[in-house]
Amino acid sequence: MKLKAAVLVSVLFALTAAPRAAESYTNAYDAITLFTKVLEEVHRSYVNTNEAGYDSLIRHAMTGMLQDLDPYSQFMDKDTYQDMKDDTEGRFSGVGLVISMKDGLLTVVAPMEDTPAFRAGILSGDVITEIAGKETREMSLSDAVKLMRGEAGTEVKLKSVRPTTHETKEYTIVREEISIASVKDAKLLEDRIGYIRITQFNEPTADDLKAELKKLSAQNMQALVLDLRGNPGGLLTSAAGVAELFLPRGDLIVFTKGRTETQDQQTFKSSGITHYSDFPMVILVNGGSASASEIVSGALQDHKRAALVGEKTFGKGCVQSVLPMEDGAAIKLTTALYYTPSERVIQDHGLEPDVKVEMNPEDLFKIRLKQAQQDGEADKSLPVDPEVRDIQLDYAIGTLKGMMIQKERMK
Repeated sequence: MKLKAAVLVSVLFALTAAPRAAESYTNAYDAITLFTKVLEEVHRSYVNTNEAGYDSLIRHAMTGMLQDLDPYSQFMDKDTYQDMKDDTEGRFSGVGLVISMKDGLLTVVAPMEDTPAFRAGILSGDVITEIAGKETREMSLSDAVKLMRGEAGTEVKLKSVRPTTHETKEYTIVREEISIASVKDAKLLEDRIGYIRITQFNEPTADDLKAELKKLSAQNMQALVLDLRGNPGGLLTSAAGVAELFLPRGDLIVFTKGRTETQDQQTFKSSGITHYSDFPMVILVNGGSASASEIVSGALQDHKRAALVGEKTFGKGCVQSVLPMEDGAAIKLTTALYYTPSERVIQDHGLEPDVKVEMNPEDLFKIRLKQAQQDGEADKSLPVDPEVRDIQLDYAIGTLKGMMIQKERMK
């Protein structure tokens, strides 16, 4: 599809370069007139008549136009749009990878837990170089997702490079129906320090988190570790719903700015009734913490409600507006950027932790795998390292103990 779109765009540039080499169109009518001429020429003269129908050409053109804007804008046909809606509900069929473009490379933001990709050992930061035998160098994000999606029980081959070791790995992965629990592992650690992990931000996340906080509070929780490591994000409304659980009513959570002062400006402030704002809190983050994870982390860090411990976050902070079309298709278009309450830009910058603690991604994978085996969510025959320690969690607990002591002294 991309090649066909590229051919059409190439023809367009070839026809426009000579007469308008030093000028650009100032109105839509002139531009669409030329586009129509190109469309008619391709429809009339292209060698393969099966690929030269108006419907096919228009869809190729829209795909090429949107995917050349940035890695996140895309034209979605009816099936792709439905897949996206399924994602927000926490279910789909595929390998369980969240991917993005970083420095022009198809990069793993995070593998979802208890999925084929997670069990295969693919890690945050791995660069996917081939999918089903096709190189990803010139592949769009949407095309990569389509290749990895498929019916449960079918196989797909992936090849990746791990930047930390320069090691090339090949995988044959069997697709599964993916259903993700977004709030996991809620428990009390030492000194009544609570621990909750959020794996992604989907529709039920805020309500599920609120339920777990209520249980831990009933057990006299005195502090909290909120683990957002490897959390690739999700819904903005879900992020706002999570953040407002820890911020007083009226506190700014995030705002957006579009192209102009009035375009795509949104402000999200804490609302609701229940607010857990009276205990020390640490958020664990790493390079796999992206988008909605960065919104929550940035808001709580700016309001000094929580300290960030771990590594710099991914840096995905752009707003995609989804515009449904009449035929069931839709376009996803980047229309604004996210800003934290102190006006920090998330996109391409990420968030720096208050306490920087680097950790080998493979060690975190081993810890997650061990926990998944204990919860019955992973094959217990897979080897685990009983000696590996979660040093970032250790630092988080140590940081909270210091904060708890300081809180007692201030009483």
